[in-house]
Parts: sequence; structure tokens; C-alpha cells
Amino acid sequence: MTQRLHLVFGGELVDPSRTEFKDTDQIHVVGIFPDYASAHAAWKAEAQRTVDNAHTRYFIAHLHRLRDEERESSQTVALTA
Repeated sequence: MTQRLHLVFGGELVDPSRTEFKDTDQIHVVGIFPDYASAHAAWKAEAQRTVDNAHTRYFIAHLHRLRDEERESSQTVALTA
């Protein structure tokens, strides 16, 4: 079975109508979750916790979509220093 990881993160946005963070050093990484249901629960908890701040948003990133292990040439490549 394919593992489908999800990243939950968020922070203060420059403008609530856009998705540009005010300070990328202050992005809150909630965690990486093994399925969408647990990621959604974490996202919902953070979104409700910060509901009074219109500039704060949380997102779910589907990490499994960034890299396809089955394809010979994946869209994600390893970076070397």
C-alpha cells in the first residue's frame, strides 16, 4: 500500500486574500501526518485556534503528490550541494 503523507503548516499572511506569508521564518509547522483524515483534524484544530486572526491561515500539503516513486523520472529531484 502506498503511503500518502500530508504536511500541515501555516502562519500570518501579508494579505488574507493571498497566500504569501508575512515572515517565512515564523511559519508554524504543525507536523507530517500519515493520512488525510489525521492531517485534516490537525489543520482544523489550528484553524479554529487562530480563527480570531484573519491574517493567519493553515494549509495541508499533499507530500505524496510531490514525488512519485513508481515513475522513472519523478518531478522531484535530489539536490546536491
